[in-house]
Amino acid sequence: MSPRRERAGSQVELAHVIPRYTPAAIAAIFNDDSRLRRWLEVELLAAEGWAAAGRIPAASAQALRDGARIDPARIQELEAEQGHDVAAFVQAVQETVGDEGRFVHLGLTSSDVVDTTLATQLRDAAAQIHQDAALLLTALEDQAVRHRLTVMPGRTHGVHAEPITLGIKLANHWDEVRRSRERLAAAALEVAVGRVSGPVGTHTSVPPQVEEHVCAGLGLSVAPTATQVLARDRHAAFVTAAAILGATLERLATTVRLLQQTEIGELEEPFAQRQKGSSAMPHKHNPILCERVCGMARVLRGYAVTAMENVALWHERDISHSSAERIVLPDTCALLDYMLRLCTRLVGQVRVNPDKMLRDVEMHGRITCSPRVLGALIAAGWSREAAYREVQGLAERARAGEAGFETLARAALEATLGTQALDECFDVGAFLDGIDGIYRRLGLAVVVAQPGGSGPAAERPQLAVEAGIGGGGAAT
Repeated sequence: MSPRRERAGSQVELAHVIPRYTPAAIAAIFNDDSRLRRWLEVELLAAEGWAAAGRIPAASAQALRDGARIDPARIQELEAEQGHDVAAFVQAVQETVGDEGRFVHLGLTSSDVVDTTLATQLRDAAAQIHQDAALLLTALEDQAVRHRLTVMPGRTHGVHAEPITLGIKLANHWDEVRRSRERLAAAALEVAVGRVSGPVGTHTSVPPQVEEHVCAGLGLSVAPTATQVLARDRHAAFVTAAAILGATLERLATTVRLLQQTEIGELEEPFAQRQKGSSAMPHKHNPILCERVCGMARVLRGYAVTAMENVALWHERDISHSSAERIVLPDTCALLDYMLRLCTRLVGQVRVNPDKMLRDVEMHGRITCSPRVLGALIAAGWSREAAYREVQGLAERARAGEAGFETLARAALEATLGTQALDECFDVGAFLDGIDGIYRRLGLAVVVAQPGGSGPAAERPQLAVEAGIGGGGAAT
């Protein structure tokens, strides 16, 4: 993956490109110790497969299981001499078991060991990512339910549209992360296959039953066919699915970034008591967590391009993919898992300003209620063009500061529409009536606490708005 360093005791360990962005659980899967132990397990299972096929003594396979050892310093020494990591590994292992060493790597090629090991690493990393994505989903669900009726402006093109709630905004992110998690899980199944089929994949040097024994022992499926390597479309699909999940997290982070802008101030990412936002400006609270997620998403997209470039290998194999994969595959898993953990913190501790959200909905005298005024005029018999121009003119006057939009509309249209119809036009809660149906379709809870604390009750959004129920302060 990345440059390697030697620790005390001559143990070679993975040195990630950016260690601070590598969760320990992912590092433990891809470090050199893990890789070598997995290589050895492939070799031992292959020997057992040979013994089951009657090709080597069962006692020899057991002797290998009992006596084979890994000496990282010796492997490093041999690799420096030979320029081949697997050959160095094989020789070093053979040296630890004496005469039985002749049965190590019997009939295998390097890719039998490397590709099958890689499949176990990607499978295990995907399982960790799947688990951490579940934590993010829980955080999103909790906040979506908590803020189901926290009214705020909807925005299209960055401009106020119709009122929505913070809850429905987060519910959309929840659904998107859920889909990406499922997509990555499917890609992980596709890449969790092994191959132990010899130099060009035709089983001339190793029979299928040995391959089946190895894969069964590792909990992998058997690739139906392979060349000297597993086809890299599997790996490209995995990295692409990871990049899509990364883009999903980027959209979530961008949502918070935009709503944290000083002029908006509806959300803010967590900021610790002793944290410094700027070395020069003490007043600053910068959205650094969100920006970090956005930057990492760009790296993942670049990795997806590299993974797709690795698909078109020459004939039965070249190694143009190998050097790139040492970086791309482990770092994809590390970055994505780090991003998930970061976003879980971001969502769980986001600071919510419901009062500012409600003030923004009220901006220019509830100007975002213009679609309902338009609809009321059309229902009263106006042509759409005439109604649109009338409402647009009132909105322009409100935006210019003449008076609030509601005040202007009531003055101009009271005789045409009547008080009750205009009251309905400016009922902000009416914009939220469809939210409960969306929540039920998603499987999210629609029960909230009653204002008096008398227990849960399903409430109409309008009533919640009128009672001032909007989430009530910062989320914990």
